[in-house]
Amino acid sequence: MEIFQWPHLNLLFSSMLIVVVLAADPYSDALLSFKSEIIDPFHNLDDWLEPNSGNPSGKVHACSWSGVKCHNNSTIVIGLNLSTKKLAGKLPGKQFSVFTELVELNISQNSFSGEIPVEIFNLTNLRSLDISRNNFSGHFPGGVTGLQNLVVLDAFSNSFSGPLPVELSKLEFLKVLNLAGSYFSGPIPSAYGFFKRLEFLHLAGNFISGNIPPELGNLQTVTHMEIGYNSYEGNIPWQLGNMSELQYLDIAGSNLSGSIPKQLSNLTKLHSLFLFRNQLTGLIPWEFSRILALTNLDLSDNLISGPIPESFAELKNLRLLSLMYNEMNGTVPDGMAELPSLDTLFIWNNFFTGSLPRNLGKNSKLRWLDVSINSFIGSIPPHICAGGQLFKLIMFSNKFTGNLSPLSNCSSLVRIRLEDNSFSGEIPLTLSHLPDVSYIDLSRNKFTGGIPSDISQASKLQYFNVSNNPELGGVIPEETWSLPLLQNFSASSCNISGNLPPFKSCKSMLVVELQKNNMSGVVPKSVSHCQALEIINLASNQLDGHIPDELASLPALSVVDLSHNNFSGSIPAEFGKSTNLLLLNVSYNDIYGAIPSEKVLQSMGRSAYVGNRELCGAPLRSCSASMSIFGSKGTGKLRLVLLLSAGVTILIAALIFWLVYLRKGNKGQWKMESFVGLPQFTANDVLRSFSSADSMEELPPLSAAVCKAVLPTGITVQVKKIEWEPKRMKVAIEFITLMGNARHRNLIRLLGFCYNNHMAYMLYDYLPNGNLAEKVTIPRDWSTKCRIITGIARGLCFLHHDCNPAISHGDLNSSTIVFDDNFEPRLADFGFKYLIELIKGRSSEAIKDELYMDIYRFGEIILEILTNGRLTNGGEIVQSKPQDVVLREMYSENEATDDSTNSLQDEIKRVVDVSLLCTRSRPADRPSMKDALKLLSGLKGQGKQ
Repeated sequence: MEIFQWPHLNLLFSSMLIVVVLAADPYSDALLSFKSEIIDPFHNLDDWLEPNSGNPSGKVHACSWSGVKCHNNSTIVIGLNLSTKKLAGKLPGKQFSVFTELVELNISQNSFSGEIPVEIFNLTNLRSLDISRNNFSGHFPGGVTGLQNLVVLDAFSNSFSGPLPVELSKLEFLKVLNLAGSYFSGPIPSAYGFFKRLEFLHLAGNFISGNIPPELGNLQTVTHMEIGYNSYEGNIPWQLGNMSELQYLDIAGSNLSGSIPKQLSNLTKLHSLFLFRNQLTGLIPWEFSRILALTNLDLSDNLISGPIPESFAELKNLRLLSLMYNEMNGTVPDGMAELPSLDTLFIWNNFFTGSLPRNLGKNSKLRWLDVSINSFIGSIPPHICAGGQLFKLIMFSNKFTGNLSPLSNCSSLVRIRLEDNSFSGEIPLTLSHLPDVSYIDLSRNKFTGGIPSDISQASKLQYFNVSNNPELGGVIPEETWSLPLLQNFSASSCNISGNLPPFKSCKSMLVVELQKNNMSGVVPKSVSHCQALEIINLASNQLDGHIPDELASLPALSVVDLSHNNFSGSIPAEFGKSTNLLLLNVSYNDIYGAIPSEKVLQSMGRSAYVGNRELCGAPLRSCSASMSIFGSKGTGKLRLVLLLSAGVTILIAALIFWLVYLRKGNKGQWKMESFVGLPQFTANDVLRSFSSADSMEELPPLSAAVCKAVLPTGITVQVKKIEWEPKRMKVAIEFITLMGNARHRNLIRLLGFCYNNHMAYMLYDYLPNGNLAEKVTIPRDWSTKCRIITGIARGLCFLHHDCNPAISHGDLNSSTIVFDDNFEPRLADFGFKYLIELIKGRSSEAIKDELYMDIYRFGEIILEILTNGRLTNGGEIVQSKPQDVVLREMYSENEATDDSTNSLQDEIKRVVDVSLLCTRSRPADRPSMKDALKLLSGLKGQGKQ
């Protein structure tokens, strides 16, 4: 019997062995369990499959799976790299107990959420932990000291909150610590100054507050430190000058005050120093010349005073110097022109004087120069283009003189802004030799000799402005309108003569401004080719003939000014069919007949039609009255009697009005309130500046279309009319005063208001550069989009958090975001909707809901900008799509393909994340504008144009 039982024992033993072998692969089991608990919508882990057969060799089956790294003999898992696999869900933790030999764990660039599982901290052999670019939240859990061999901890771009984890300072081998881009709050722990081997420290873009601990100066091994885009208190600790190995220091956007400590000059290995967008004061330390390795220095957007140190001539490696938006003065040292590496110099919006160094550009390959909004004199340096790479030359709003001969062979130029100076002579630009130029503004100078005849050769030109050069003369070159990308052509007040050339091809044209010239002839019917045209101003010329129906039929036309010419015939009825027309002015011509009866034309007011003797119909006199006086064959004596009767009637009406006014007493008196930026005019000064009382009275009281007025000193303002009952006047004035005291670079200034017991005219800065709705469809580079988005965010953040009480915008949309001369966005009409509600007696409790709605609309505007206008009111649309689908669309819209750098995609993702947060359906789930601005801080594309 025993002999016959042995085969059965052998079979049993073999079966047990197979089971043991199969069970001896805990790594694969753990990973399959891990996979079962997460979300893998794109099936990137589909090759993680159970083995079909046994594993007699004892090797780990998972070693062949994507993202799994094993020891050479394939028996131990030592690395797990699941980055960019579009995984989601809550990260499970129990499976990590198996991976005791794990050295690297990388789950970056996914969509994991929830809290970090503490089981990770039991991986005692782990040297690198990368959880960046996910959505982990909650406090950073305790127990991280269990990672006693950790060298790299990257938690960039998550949603952690609470204090920075102090115990990280006990990780003696840690070299890289990145906790940037979350919601960490409270101060930086002083213990962070006692890392023994740390080389990289990144804490930027959180809600960190308090003082920067001076103990950070003890970090003798750190080469790279970014701690900006937080809300610190106090000064920059001088002890940071002890960080002897530091090469990169960024504390921008951090609310720092006080002077820049001269001890930073001890950082002799420093190549990049970014302290912009703070409240730093005092002088730039001359000792900075000791930092010979310095390549990038950005101290812009502070309150720094004094001159550029002469000693900067020693910084032979300096490439970028940005001092814009400060209160600096003096001259630019001649030694700056000797710097061999200098390629970008931003010193705009200061109080600099004198001439630019004569040799500027001679000894370096200068690429971008912006010295605008100062008080410079002299001419353009003769060697400015010698390096052959100058592509942006921005010098507007100074006192420069001389000619443009240094630019005659500057073929690399893309953007030229020289407006508001005293340049003279002919315009020597050979536009056929500027293959890439897209923007030229030479307005408000003293040029002569006409517009360059080869303008049609500048095939990439989009914007051209030579307005207010009174002696320019010449004619409009014949082929001007054929430029394929030209959007804006402005040449008003230039003494230009001749005819309007045929509009052969003008598919991109948005704005044509040729007012106040000596042009004659007719408006060509070929204007019909300009289907995108929005604004055409031909006022104050000698044009004649009929107003072409082709002009009136253009679908996008919003502003048409043909006043003060010799046009004849009737007003084309097509104007009345326009859905976009905001202004039509045909005053002071020889137009006759009836004004078309459409409401849009009658709402323009009398001032749009006066000065046409034979024109009739509302809002002018009725056509029947006109015919009886001027069209009949009655005698001249009868006409005289009728005219005298009309005059007497008008006189009696005026006397009655005056008596009524006197009976009102002070009840109807006009008063004037001015805010910062407006001279102390009287109410009469302002009222006399309006073109006519009738036209102002006919403004719709709540219309977004405002009129323009020129005040006695020449200041042009936008005027918005508002009406109220006398009992609501006090509360209205109090809120208007709050609006007027709101001053921020991303808000349109309310300069003042003129009012009586029943109404007010509110006077705003006039910015003629268009709004976002007009420009959003124009493709922009990522840098420009970032600047627009963050500018809007800053304006809203100021209204919500820096005004007391908070001001809601109330009507945020692409039409109420306008641009100044630097293409910086400014919010118009803020608070106006709430003002109307106050006048109506609505409760102030509605303000909270309006603040939430501002945030929602901001999220939608982000989407509109990112998609070049394709997505309007897109909040619900993107919330209904998977996030990865939205991201793919945004990458495509912004040319961030798979071959693009990760940094561009990272930034796009961050901006999209903000829009998704802002457009959440529950208002309480949306971030505050302060939080939204924090999330946007630090985008590399934020540099000013």
